[in-house]
Amino acid sequence: MTDFAKAVAILALPLAATMAPALAGTITTPTVERIAPDRLEIRWKDADPVDVLQADRADAPAASVKLISSRDADGVHVVTLADGSRPYFLLRDARTKALVRVAERVLPLQQGSNLRDIGGYPAAGGKHVRWGMIYRSGGQPMFTETDVQQVKGLGIANLVDLRSDEERVFAPTKLDGIPYNAVGYSMAGIFKSMSLNATEPSQASAGMTNGYRAFPIQLAPQMRLVFRKLLSQEGPVLYNCSAGQDRTGFTTAIILSALGVPRETIYADYLLSTPSRRPQWELSPISEAMAQTNPVAGYFARMQKDPAFATAKPLTTTDGTPFLTFAFQAIDQRWGSVDAYLQQEIGLSRVDLAALRAHYLE
Repeated sequence: MTDFAKAVAILALPLAATMAPALAGTITTPTVERIAPDRLEIRWKDADPVDVLQADRADAPAASVKLISSRDADGVHVVTLADGSRPYFLLRDARTKALVRVAERVLPLQQGSNLRDIGGYPAAGGKHVRWGMIYRSGGQPMFTETDVQQVKGLGIANLVDLRSDEERVFAPTKLDGIPYNAVGYSMAGIFKSMSLNATEPSQASAGMTNGYRAFPIQLAPQMRLVFRKLLSQEGPVLYNCSAGQDRTGFTTAIILSALGVPRETIYADYLLSTPSRRPQWELSPISEAMAQTNPVAGYFARMQKDPAFATAKPLTTTDGTPFLTFAFQAIDQRWGSVDAYLQQEIGLSRVDLAALRAHYLE
């Protein structure tokens, strides 16, 4: 099995450490998947019956949530949703009363791409990343009004745009009214490091490898901004690039590393971008005039005309190695660890790292 296949398999196990048989009192492999526009399917494993409870807030205590299925023993429950709602669920072992919180990871949008909650993953100290606090996404220039209202309903306190100066001009976000944060830079540097104009598959793969090796330094200003907003504890944070996979994927990997999430789980989340993307909604139509006057716009305009653009490409080399691997290699070679990178390059102290885990883990 390739590294890609292994990582994709892990996506089915966001909260489980192993594939061992379910033990009494132990709820494992909980997932929430959308099976229709208005229906969610909750699945889990437990040798005991499970009570399923529903809440409208990620941090709702068990005492305030609604029981929707009592002593459910078949490991699956389907919920019909109200329009635009984002429910969270608590699974409670009917015998031991042990609780697991779970929610839909990929948020459905009419004209958006790759919007995901990174909650629920196993992290440091036997805890899990809190749901409803950290979101990752592709660009938002094609959001419908319904999409805008749905995302605003998440209570986002800060939007961090990881895109270049050029992208933010020809494909501006539609999430007006949410505090907006960005660091200015030109896409020219990423074009150069990633060889984005390469036409041969081998050249393109080598370009992606080199680009990821450059990310730890190239995106350091953006990392400082993202972590500053996370540490401000003003509320949920959303960050994005255009596709929500490369710059956003690296950012997510560093955040999850800081929270003590296992590397294999980080790779699995990274690879989830491929099935979660909707490339046709990541960029607004680029005019010929803009394409002629802005080289970056011209590059993306050519992409939009290419039929292959509509299909997201796997984020791996030909041998199945995730491109993210090369960013981690660069960090390990230069700083020794992600924690050292965060302390020496991003400027986070051990107190800061402890504060992140205290606030974003449960």
